[in-house]
Amino acid sequence: MRMRRSTTATSPLAAFSGERDALYQLPPFAHCSNFVALNFFFILNKCNVLMITGNCCLFQKWCSAECHFTLHWGRRPQTLTTLFSSRDSGKYHCPVLYTVFTNNSHIVANKVTGNVFSYEAVEQLNFKPKNFKDLLTDEAFTRQDIITLQDPTNLDKFNVSDFFHVKNNMKVPDPDEEKAKLDPAYYLKSTNLETQETLAELYKDFKGDALLASTMKEPEKKKTDKLNAAHYSTGRVAASFTSTAMAPQTTHEADAISDDEVRYQYVKKKGYVRLHTNKGDLNLELYCDKVPKAGENFIKLCKKGYYDGTLFHRSIRNFMIQGGDPTGTGTGGESFWGKSFKDEFRPNLSHTGRGVLSMANSGPNTNKSQFFITFRSCTYLDRKHTVFGRVVGGFETLTAMENVESDPKTDRPKSEIKLLSATVFVDPYEEADAQVSACTSTRLSNMYALRLI
Repeated sequence: MRMRRSTTATSPLAAFSGERDALYQLPPFAHCSNFVALNFFFILNKCNVLMITGNCCLFQKWCSAECHFTLHWGRRPQTLTTLFSSRDSGKYHCPVLYTVFTNNSHIVANKVTGNVFSYEAVEQLNFKPKNFKDLLTDEAFTRQDIITLQDPTNLDKFNVSDFFHVKNNMKVPDPDEEKAKLDPAYYLKSTNLETQETLAELYKDFKGDALLASTMKEPEKKKTDKLNAAHYSTGRVAASFTSTAMAPQTTHEADAISDDEVRYQYVKKKGYVRLHTNKGDLNLELYCDKVPKAGENFIKLCKKGYYDGTLFHRSIRNFMIQGGDPTGTGTGGESFWGKSFKDEFRPNLSHTGRGVLSMANSGPNTNKSQFFITFRSCTYLDRKHTVFGRVVGGFETLTAMENVESDPKTDRPKSEIKLLSATVFVDPYEEADAQVSACTSTRLSNMYALRLI
């Protein structure tokens, strides 16, 4: 069913002018009404509840048991996480009608689920047919659970003179101003000519910064050689030419690349690993030559025995199966280096076909230990998850894993699918390390021979 989308020609605030414009200000819908900063909050007086979303610094000191709102409403502020849907362009939109939210849109949120919709979608699909279930999650709610985030026709909300912090003359400290107060000159707003000349002479002759600089050591520069020298320079010559804060530099120096980048230049082969599960074996081919970081992380964790005895905690038929979390909850796991590593997207690696091996993450550049294997194509995950391998053997095992029934609410398999152990057949990083070590030894031998001449 295709629904008609309503449009608002102009904001009702356009009808006000003069002093009225100063009293009524309409901040962007995704901004805090007090600071006009990207931060959501709203007060629902009718339900006798103060609802705050995000982390608005204005309310941090009002969330104690003795705060004004607690004494007034008789209850502590509640936090709510709103779930906005956005397009690739970064603009928020209604997940049902796909209309882009603007400052003239009537926007509401479901207090039960936190999902945000246009009012038109809720009115047409919930209120009129009396279907009080969330349009995305199908969770039940009441009419009182619908909270207005923005209604451009309700001008009372934007009456700045009625804001609590304006009435009580409250002011949040400005970080820049507090930093400026550390300088004694901040308090010398108005000085006579003699004082200004004295201060100028003092700053001119003062040697404190030079004495302090003499006691500090410059960070050691990483020495470059044939292996780690980059094809680009450090940029110091250009920087010193255009900036008076840098000492003049007349010679170009090659920048030094990281040790991992040096090693990965020698990774030319694919890796091969076999996963032993309670449903059978899966043979994996890893694209170590194309996505070396993800490939090394997986191989090193397999060799370490990190995955031994872990469960595949999430399985969705016709989509994928996910594992690699030692806690079995879907929220745990660490990379081989103990911290997240960056995504590695390649245009020729796509989530196309059955048996694609890809990294699970919680957002951009948050790869750790969790991975998933696809049951069918899901190209919409491209450039969101790093593809680093594929299943090359044991598809009957993958089918057996897919046939295990899962809980529809949690997607957790009803019977255990366990990764018993992993066997690494080909580790291209060992060969790369050996080549780097050989090149380093040869370079040191040549240097020693030159010294003897």
